[in-house]
Amino acid sequence: MTSTETRPEPPGVAGEREQLAGFLDFLRSAVVMKAEGLTDEQARRALVPSELTTVAGLVAHLTYVEQYWFGVLFAGRPDEWRDRFAEDPDAEFTAGMRTPLADLIANYTAECARSRAVASELDLDATATHKGEPVNFRWALIHMIEETGRHAGHLDLLRELLDGSTGE
Repeated sequence: MTSTETRPEPPGVAGEREQLAGFLDFLRSAVVMKAEGLTDEQARRALVPSELTTVAGLVAHLTYVEQYWFGVLFAGRPDEWRDRFAEDPDAEFTAGMRTPLADLIANYTAECARSRAVASELDLDATATHKGEPVNFRWALIHMIEETGRHAGHLDLLRELLDGSTGE
């Protein structure tokens, strides 16, 4: 697995934006680190009762939430997944079961880069509408830290169950 020396440490002293972005990038790197080096079969293996909670499913899901929160809500891009959800309400997870892990990681990394570009242009008080209610960009960043952190923890456990790897 990747050394912690190559992972971006969140700044200890910085402005609000830099600290929020730093923690999100730290967690994004944990997602990649936990997924890298697995085979497609390992990444798709269901190890917990929720069959959607696989390495592949979680990476695909996190790619979708990056695209949704940063791209759709705050950059105004069309939701490329909307039609998929009409056929499969779990599409963002099940997409991972059909896509090679290397492609999932590349897609996630690329979507994170697009999200960073969107974030760099937005004021933390910029607003978007989610479920009919306003949310500011600060709230969205905090939500993405929570979402990514929760799933990075899932990935940590799945990776240990798959091959015994532990650590950051």
